[in-house]
Amino acid sequence: MSWLVLVVSGVLEAVWATALGKSEGLSRPTPSVIFGVTLVASMVGLAYAMKDLPVGTAYAVWVGIGASLTVAYGMWSGAETVSLARILLIVGIVACVVGLKVLH
Repeated sequence: MSWLVLVVSGVLEAVWATALGKSEGLSRPTPSVIFGVTLVASMVGLAYAMKDLPVGTAYAVWVGIGASLTVAYGMWSGAETVSLARILLIVGIVACVVGLKVLH
């Protein structure tokens, strides 16, 4: 159960990071509220997962999922450039996250 909560929390990290970017310095209400709600939910999920998982592993997986999805969304939406190197680096992050899960 902790792994599932951790993955969902990592996805929520990508949501709050994207919402923060769209909030224009927390001046736009809707993205600001989405940022706040998903930030709290993501942190609560991370804290829950850390009750059963090692802190370093849980944090690395959480950040890896959030960072990968945030960059992927940025490339998909056109906000960030797409290149083979960037895609391979994201795949590398995902592979490292999977490796941490496999080794646990």
